[in-house]
Amino acid sequence: MPGNPRTAFVLAASLLASIPALAQPGKDLITLDEFMNATEIKEVRLAPDGSAAVIATVAPDWKQNRFRSDLWIWKKKTGETVPLTRSGHAHSPLWSPDGRYIAFLSDLPVAGLEDKESEEAPEQIWLIGADSGESFPLYQEKLDVHAFAWSGDGSQIFFSCAAPLAKSAEETQKAEWKDVIRWREQERGDLLLAMPVGSAVAAAQDSSPPHPAAAGDNALPLPPGSKTIATSDDAIQEIAPDPKGARIAWVTDSVSRRLEDPKHNEIYLVSSSDGQVRRLTDNDAEENSLRWSPDGGKLFFHVTAAAGAIDGPYRDVQGRLYVLDPARGAVKRLGADFTGSFEGFTVMGDGRLIATGLKGTEQQLYAIDGDRAVRLPGLPGTYAGVDAGLHAHGLLVKHSTLTDPVQVFLAEDPSHPEQAKPISRFNLLFTQRAQPEWRTYQWKADDGTTVEGVLIYPPHRMGEKKLRMLTLIHGGPDGADGNYFAADWYEWATLAAANGWLVFRPNYRGSSGYGDEFMLQISPHLVSRPGKDILEGIDALVKDGIADPERLTVGGYSFGGFLTNWLITQTTEFKAAVTGAGAVEHAANWGNDDLTYDDAWYLGGGAPWQNPGIYQSEAALFQMDKVKTPTLIVAGNADVRVSYLEDVLLERALQQLQVPHSLLVFPGEGHSLGKNPWHGYIKVREELRWLEKYGGQARAAR
Repeated sequence: MPGNPRTAFVLAASLLASIPALAQPGKDLITLDEFMNATEIKEVRLAPDGSAAVIATVAPDWKQNRFRSDLWIWKKKTGETVPLTRSGHAHSPLWSPDGRYIAFLSDLPVAGLEDKESEEAPEQIWLIGADSGESFPLYQEKLDVHAFAWSGDGSQIFFSCAAPLAKSAEETQKAEWKDVIRWREQERGDLLLAMPVGSAVAAAQDSSPPHPAAAGDNALPLPPGSKTIATSDDAIQEIAPDPKGARIAWVTDSVSRRLEDPKHNEIYLVSSSDGQVRRLTDNDAEENSLRWSPDGGKLFFHVTAAAGAIDGPYRDVQGRLYVLDPARGAVKRLGADFTGSFEGFTVMGDGRLIATGLKGTEQQLYAIDGDRAVRLPGLPGTYAGVDAGLHAHGLLVKHSTLTDPVQVFLAEDPSHPEQAKPISRFNLLFTQRAQPEWRTYQWKADDGTTVEGVLIYPPHRMGEKKLRMLTLIHGGPDGADGNYFAADWYEWATLAAANGWLVFRPNYRGSSGYGDEFMLQISPHLVSRPGKDILEGIDALVKDGIADPERLTVGGYSFGGFLTNWLITQTTEFKAAVTGAGAVEHAANWGNDDLTYDDAWYLGGGAPWQNPGIYQSEAALFQMDKVKTPTLIVAGNADVRVSYLEDVLLERALQQLQVPHSLLVFPGEGHSLGKNPWHGYIKVREELRWLEKYGGQARAAR
């Protein structure tokens, strides 16, 4: 059984020494139990004055069969990072403008208002004092929050939720429809609400048992004192009040959270003076990360990689930054001379933009100045999750390398992140174990394009020849493998290396960080073009004497599963395959998953009946008769990103063809396997066993 997750918490509470050097030869190899017990740093938030920081983490709770989400607080005056919440149900923290409180989301039931009939508790807004004290709810009503933000003066919290039904309307609906789901017909848009914070603070200080406000049968069950600012036909997924208090901007998403038309994803603005709502954008991109300039004159936003495009029809390009003039509605691209992918950004108190930019296998920090993106001096590796305080001069950022666990760093001088000091010490056990070594590897594709990947060697075996090799393929397909730390059921390359595998991680056509053209070349040949890139990389590794041709294996999850399923139809050189959440055909997957619009673009545009040839030619299903590779399949049966039925279809085909296989189904799990940590643990355990059983030894001489 994995170690007690509290151990990692205790270790992390003893903070602010230098990060230890990498482990030296002679150290033990990391075990499966240790690897799967890692704590993930999800978010970091710097206090408005820079004197403190909140860190949100996720870690497995093996006894409760769940993941716990916790908040930690670091304070400059003590130099320590200690737990802020202890419930295991706190995430998405936001500082109040005065730094006195931290608001966060939690699905904990409000004391005295537990609902035993409800299967899932709603996500509600809670507050906790930055100095000490118990957390308390902002309101008592059971409203599932989609997004929230503090007002500029800190007197209110704005939040969005699905428009609730009045009691009489809900009873009428239940009487007529029982438990029948009326697909699309019963969907409702969101309300944007404002809730005074003072009333919640007063109620917490009163300490009397909470009670919901009395409401008539025809009244909406909204918190007393709340005010409806605006209504939306779509869901509201981000809220950004202007610092002067004159306007509120927000980003929408489809109510179903399915990408069927990017027109559901736009930026809107409401004026506090007249309540008029304006749509500020109209394009084929999914905007996110709204940030106002300190003077309230500009609105910055981000379009992540593979999330459409502002300019022209939908297409999956790299991550880009934009600035919007709310008065004129004009949008301008920022940092256009950067050839990589912007992965995130923050706005400093003086108006400067600092962004994280992925280029090749490194993700560094860049200062954005109009069209220019100037790289800041930094350490090798990956910077992520950058954040600046409202009035602070410093910069908070996560940093890691492939062998250095993710830690939170504070840069007192944002222009010199290489001088940043660590304020966390999570997952230090990894530094005490024998470390894999790695390097980049490049090869030429058949069309002359240079393709790059990462080779991760077993500890102390760098440079050896004819190693058994696992080609572990990233998902996305816009993802990219490089110099960053990760340890979970999806990112288990370093564990495979510790188990004696040379791990090849190819950044095939469609990956981010290599330019828009490289990324766009995946369409319309969704699996065949990147599949060729990968096979040509494997051939080069065999030719160079690095990989043993008799001990080649392959695996991947999500789009990595798509490609694994395709590759085993193209060659019999793999002795074993491990695949998960990967489609084997594209017509039903187009209809079943939540990225329908994106699916169609990857296959040249159009629905299956408009482009049947490419839908079929790029599908592994119609070439299954070529498969000889023993294949392990894993799937969550509640997955809507890639339908679980695709995995069942693959299993049926392998059964029919009498190819050795196994299908593991994780009940109740979606695409991210975020429900029960044991599912991810068993997934990786069985994948390692499968690789060892079928691919670990050279084939007997014939």
